[in-house]
Amino acid sequence: MEEGFTIVQGTAPAPEVPVFVLSFRQRDEVAAAAAGGGWRVVAARRSEGLETRFLASGASVAVIDARGAMTEGLDAARLLGPTIKAYGAALLILVSQSDTVHMGRFYDAGATHFLGSPMSSAAIAHAIRFAERYVERLSGWAGQGTSNSNPLGWRFDPAAGSIELTPALAQLLDLPEAPGPRALFGRLALSDRRLAWAALRRLREAGSTAFAHDLPGKGRVVQHLQYDAETGQIDALVEPLGMTPDAGAVVRDVLTGARDAPSARRWIDRAMEKGQRIGLVLVGLTRFDTINTAYGRPAGDELLRSVSRRVAEAARETLGADVVVARIGGSDFLAAAVDPGTAALRTSARKIEEALARPFVAAGELVHLGAKVVLTESVAGDGAASLLRRASETLLGEGTARPGSGPSIESLIGDLRRGIERGEIGVLFQPQVAVATGQITGVEALARWQHPQHGEIGAEPLFAAAERAGLCGVLSEHVQRRALTIAAHWPRSLGSLRLSINVTAGDVGRPGFGESLLRWVDATGFPRHRLTLEITESGIMADLSEAAALLSGLRTAGCRVAIDDFGTGYSSLAYLKALPLDYLKIDKKLSNEITGSPRDRIVVRGVIDMARSLGLAVVAEGVETEAALDLLAKEGCQYFQGFLCSPPIDVPALAALVRDW
Repeated sequence: MEEGFTIVQGTAPAPEVPVFVLSFRQRDEVAAAAAGGGWRVVAARRSEGLETRFLASGASVAVIDARGAMTEGLDAARLLGPTIKAYGAALLILVSQSDTVHMGRFYDAGATHFLGSPMSSAAIAHAIRFAERYVERLSGWAGQGTSNSNPLGWRFDPAAGSIELTPALAQLLDLPEAPGPRALFGRLALSDRRLAWAALRRLREAGSTAFAHDLPGKGRVVQHLQYDAETGQIDALVEPLGMTPDAGAVVRDVLTGARDAPSARRWIDRAMEKGQRIGLVLVGLTRFDTINTAYGRPAGDELLRSVSRRVAEAARETLGADVVVARIGGSDFLAAAVDPGTAALRTSARKIEEALARPFVAAGELVHLGAKVVLTESVAGDGAASLLRRASETLLGEGTARPGSGPSIESLIGDLRRGIERGEIGVLFQPQVAVATGQITGVEALARWQHPQHGEIGAEPLFAAAERAGLCGVLSEHVQRRALTIAAHWPRSLGSLRLSINVTAGDVGRPGFGESLLRWVDATGFPRHRLTLEITESGIMADLSEAAALLSGLRTAGCRVAIDDFGTGYSSLAYLKALPLDYLKIDKKLSNEITGSPRDRIVVRGVIDMARSLGLAVVAEGVETEAALDLLAKEGCQYFQGFLCSPPIDVPALAALVRDW
C-alpha cells in the first residue's frame, strides 16, 4: 500500500450518514478512512451496476478511487456523472500525483471534487466533509433532511386502484392515508403536475426516475419513483433535493408494518421513561445474504416481507396486539412489549423460531432461512441503546441475554485500530486430531483480542467490529501474518503439525492477495506444504470464479485448501465440484446434531459420503462428547477438533498437550 491511513479526529457526521466508495485497488483502506471519519460506508470494487448501487446506498457523496486505475476510474466517473448531476450529489475523485494532469477529463465526466496523493485518512475525511457541504449548499437543505424514521412517501397499487400515504406525508398534506390519486396530485402546482405525469410515463420503461417540485411546508423536494414490473406497484419517497435513497426499501418497511430502528428505540426509551419494564426478542437471519445473492434482490425483498409478517404474527399471538415489531438492520428484526413476563417472552421466542423454521418461497423455489433468536429484559438503568446492545451482542452466541454480558460491537470499533497497532490482537491454536490414530496432526489459528478493559474477546465479535469499522482487510492480514510468524518459530516438537488460517470474503476479492500471502509465507519460513487455507461459504458466494482462481493458484503453489463451516449456508454441491479443495470442514452444529434423531445422522452421513466420494478429507468442528466422536468415526470422518480434545490454546500449552496426548 503506497499511502498509510490514520483514523480521523474531530467532528464526525451522524453514524447513519452514508458515503459510497468505489475503489479498484484499495477498497478496504479507503473504506476504513471514511468509516474512521464517522460515515456509514457502502463500498464496492467493481463498476457493474454502479448507478443503481449508488442510488440504493442513499449517499449524497460518491468517492471513486482512481489511484493505480486511471482508465477504470475515468470509465466509472463517466457512468456515474449523469446521475451525480441529475440528483445534485457530489463526486470526489482520488488520484495519484502523476495523474492530476488528467483531472480535466474527470471534471468533464461529472467530478465535483478531487484529492491527489499523498493523502492521509484525515485528508480523505475532510474532502468528503467538504463535498457534503457542497451538496447542502447546492440544495439549500442543510440541516433539514427528512428522517427515515418518519418518511414522506406513497405507494400506488394498480390492482386496487388506490394510493396509500405514509403517516407523515398524510399529516403534512392534511389528507387521509388512503386518498384518491386526484387528491394527492391536486396538491401540486399545475407546472409540477405536468412534471409528475411525465415522470410516471417514463417510469415504466426506466424502472426508476425522479422529479423535483415545491412542497408546502418543506420547500424544494425530489420525489424518487420506483416501479415493480411484476406487480405494477409504484413506490415513491419524498426527500430533500440532493438526497438519493432507496425509495422502495424505506416505503416498503413503513407500509408492511415493520418499524425501523430509530422509531423502535424511541418507543423503548419512552416506555422506560415511564418506569415500564421492556421484554425484547431479537431475531437474526443467518442465511439471508447467501439466498439474496443466489436468487437476486427482488426475491430477497420478498423474503424480508415474509419474515416481517411471520415475526409479527407470532409476536402478536404471544405478546398481544400492542407489541412493537421492527426491522432494525439488513436482516435483523425485533419484537418488544411492555412487561410481558419471562414465560410469555420465552414462548414468543419459541413461536418466532418455529415460524421462521418453515420454508419460504424465493423465485418460485422453496428455501430455508436459518435464524438465531435471543431474548432479554430491561433492568434498572437500562435505555434502548443498552438493551439493544446487550441483545445484539448475545445474538453472536445464540443464547439468552444477560445484563453485563460483555462489550458491545459499537464500543469495540473505536479501540480496534489501536488494538491492532499495540499488538493486543493475537492468535490461539485449536488442535485437530486424526480419528484413526488419535494423533494431533494440525491446528487452526483463531484470533483473540486481549482487550485492556474487557479482557479476552473472541473472533466473532472481533470481526463483527472490524466489518463495522471497515477494517476487515487490515485485521485479516494482521491475524494471518501473526499466525504464520508464530508457527514459523514453533518448538521442534510441533515441527510436523499443519497450520490452518482463515481466508475472508474480502481477501478473495482483493487484487494480488494470493501473491502477497505467498510472500508472507516464504518470508516467515513456514513450509507451504504444511499450510491449509480455510474459506467459508460466504467467501465463496461473493464470486465463485474468483475464489476458484485464487484457491487454484495457492494450491498449485503447494498449500492445501479447506471449505469451512460447511452446512451453515447455501451448501451448494457446485462449490465442491468447482473448487480445488482438499478438506471439507463440517460445521459444529452439524457435528453436534449427529447424536440427535436418525434423520440428523442421515444428513451428516450424506455430507461425509459426498465429500469422500470427491476425494476430500473430512474434519468435524466443535466436537465436545465421546458419543458424537464415536458416531462421526463410524460414518467415516477422518479428523476432528473441539473441546473434547482442547479449547484454543497458546504455544506452550500446545507443546505440552502434544507431548502428553
